[in-house]
Amino acid sequence: MTANRLIDTGAPSEEHTGTGAPTGEPPYRVGRARSVLRVVAIASCVPYIGLKTAWMAGSRLGIPDGSPLLDGGPALAVANGATVLMDGGVVVLALLLTRPWGLRGPAWLLVLPVWVASGLLLPIMTAFPVQLIVRLLGGGGGRPVGEGSAEPFLDPWVFGVVYGGFIVQGLALGSLFALYARERWGHLWRGRLRDLPETATAPALRSTAVAAASAALVPGVTHLLWATGSTAGLEAGRAADRTSDFHVLETVSLLFVVATAAGVLLLAFRRTGRLSLRLPLVLAWCGSAHMACWGGWMSLAGLLGAGEAAARPTAATMVTYAVQMLAGALVVTLGAYFFAERAAASALSARGALDESRGS
Repeated sequence: MTANRLIDTGAPSEEHTGTGAPTGEPPYRVGRARSVLRVVAIASCVPYIGLKTAWMAGSRLGIPDGSPLLDGGPALAVANGATVLMDGGVVVLALLLTRPWGLRGPAWLLVLPVWVASGLLLPIMTAFPVQLIVRLLGGGGGRPVGEGSAEPFLDPWVFGVVYGGFIVQGLALGSLFALYARERWGHLWRGRLRDLPETATAPALRSTAVAAASAALVPGVTHLLWATGSTAGLEAGRAADRTSDFHVLETVSLLFVVATAAGVLLLAFRRTGRLSLRLPLVLAWCGSAHMACWGGWMSLAGLLGAGEAAARPTAATMVTYAVQMLAGALVVTLGAYFFAERAAASALSARGALDESRGS
């Protein structure tokens, strides 16, 4: 059976090709740390999936009287089913990252879902704890992470249970992916920025980086305005229901936009001395995932929940999220080309070394 050996140190014990595939056939085993992380990731899905399943079965657990969820109808049932499948995807990813068959699939089949999961979980992982701290310090109440309705929506305990589960999911799944990626592709991000070779596609990559960073200015300025109290471009209902939670979420969104621009420009222009290659890659990954996936989620939530005129997203809001998604997509596309070049160069170097050893 051809597979990487997954060990707790994460150090590759086989010779890698440029595609990250091992050339040897070592035994497959998973260390205790990864086994525990897999169990934690799967178990953390239970609260959300359990609640959604109960609601689809007709339960009102955690839903107060007067909640708009009681009038959702078939559309809400479909949305609940879709989100159950999305959270079930975490279970599949946890298995992919720790089972031998997960190592035989193409890279994009694993990387793309993890990138999407990052974009949906990171805002909750970062904003929700800060929102709780702000409340404890007397900063005001409100609905957690993106829920700003004055109407009763869900009982407060639901948010703690669900978002707590999401945070555990993100930590466990992120740790599993980091260990897996280091084992399979770690050779592609070793070194420092100044050591990156100049390639034929470097000018195109720089142009794409500048375009992505320029596009990020639109959501960046908008989130800055909203975080500092402006209501420009907000729909009436959302503007009226702003709380400390809203301002925390907008501040976090602004930070992810800044991280995206910083990461992609560092990768493109490489004028940072001894800076490790990992830092801009992490910034670009997290930032682009948030911008593209969270922007898409907020757009979809706004359109599906736009019943009354006061709740309908404004043109400015839709443009902001559309440009945000575009900027995130540009960055992840640039990252894909970057790693494709690195993999090709690694494969060519390995092949040359092999030919040289054979010749001698």
